[in-house]
Amino acid sequence: MSSIVFTHHAPEPIGPYSQAIKTDNALYCSGQIALDPKSGKLIMGSIEEETRQVLDNLKAVLHAGGMEMEQVVKCSIFLSDMKHFPIVNEVYAAYFDKSQPARETVAVAGLPLGVNVEISAVAIKD
Repeated sequence: MSSIVFTHHAPEPIGPYSQAIKTDNALYCSGQIALDPKSGKLIMGSIEEETRQVLDNLKAVLHAGGMEMEQVVKCSIFLSDMKHFPIVNEVYAAYFDKSQPARETVAVAGLPLGVNVEISAVAIKD
């Protein structure tokens, strides 16, 4: 059995999808971008600020699903340009200081609303 997870502490989906889907012991989080959940505006200052907002949004979705960052087992990172990789990686490491989930990072031709970074995750509760 699965259920939809929603929180006002992360941006509302901008399409026909859920913030996350929870099963018995897993949480599948949709990709998060740097939308401020309060204002609905994009955080497009530095790549560092953008990445922090993305990870704050992901953290809020995880919490709404009863999970913590330490329970994330897999992330997918999508970048508008691989030149952003070192800074995104540095910010990411600060959020995953207690765990190191499996992940891939890929550069793509475009991301929603012209953002530079999108991150999705899968978390498992033991």
